[in-house]
Amino acid sequence: MSDIDLKSADAPVKEDGNLGELASLIQGVLQQTQDRFQHMSDQIIRRIDDMTKRIDDLEKNINDLMQQNQIDQPSTL
Repeated sequence: MSDIDLKSADAPVKEDGNLGELASLIQGVLQQTQDRFQHMSDQIIRRIDDMTKRIDDLEKNINDLMQQNQIDQPSTL
């Protein structure tokens, strides 16, 4: 019976250790998830910035072409 008492006395210590390991594991998984989301967010922001620059360049080129076309063609008045 003393063996049973010793085992039940060790059980809370093992449970606390297991809970600590579980908490540490969960914390690690949450950190990895947060890191992945941050990386994806950074990629999305970079791509949006790149697309914004491309759109600005495209608008400038279109405006330049429109101005050239107006200069090259005499008015039909």
